[in-house]
Amino acid sequence: MDETAAGACTNPSGAAAHRPSPPALLPARTALSTTGVHLMPPAAVRAHLSTGPEGWARFAGHWEDLSPDPYAAEQGTRRRRRYGRFALTPATGELRRLPHLPFVQPDGSNPLYAAVDRHFDPLTDAFAADPVLRAVLTLLGRLAGALDSAPRWNAEVHPFRVVATPHGEGSPTPEGRHRDGVTLVSSLLVGRDNATGGSSTVCTPGGRALLTTTLDEPATLLLSDDRATLHGVSPIRPADPSRPAHRDVLVTTLTPAG
Repeated sequence: MDETAAGACTNPSGAAAHRPSPPALLPARTALSTTGVHLMPPAAVRAHLSTGPEGWARFAGHWEDLSPDPYAAEQGTRRRRRYGRFALTPATGELRRLPHLPFVQPDGSNPLYAAVDRHFDPLTDAFAADPVLRAVLTLLGRLAGALDSAPRWNAEVHPFRVVATPHGEGSPTPEGRHRDGVTLVSSLLVGRDNATGGSSTVCTPGGRALLTTTLDEPATLLLSDDRATLHGVSPIRPADPSRPAHRDVLVTTLTPAG
């Protein structure tokens, strides 16, 4: 895995949570509150998820039941996804699924889709109840406290599969480098098959790269402060041109509950 980090990024709100945090999370929280980005290795992530190979395989199986993304198709990208919303209270561990709504990103965020209602199929009930998903959300709630001391968070969950064929690359971010209009944005690699490319970059609004890495090992978790950074992912292509390639990730964003 290639990783390049440079410089520091100021937390624009100046806010940081002072609640006790497990020692293993301190490097991630410190990096988020100072540089605005952190790459959490698979071993650390798996330790917090408390799942073995069977649990991870069950979790990854949900990516076989995603629906086509018609909005990405308009940009020439073959992408499958679903969408879900949760309310999270880190202090108590309470996690509650919220009613399904269209997905809308605020003005000044995604240049392709800001203020556009996009309608995606909801998470399946099995996906929403999966213990691994719930452990991921709990972990992210603890990490988000480094950026804002909000007692409750709204979490938006986006499982993605981007597909590439010998006749066309797959673009995880057809909009280019962008913000999502949230506080914490995360990308958890679930799996890759026959894929080359897919390099993730987090940079300052001025374009200076803070971190560039290729998520190539399942359970690698990329985190960034969306208020202070932009992010994007380069296209994927088949390593073996005789068959398709895909890249599966779970993108989850957290915003303080109003």
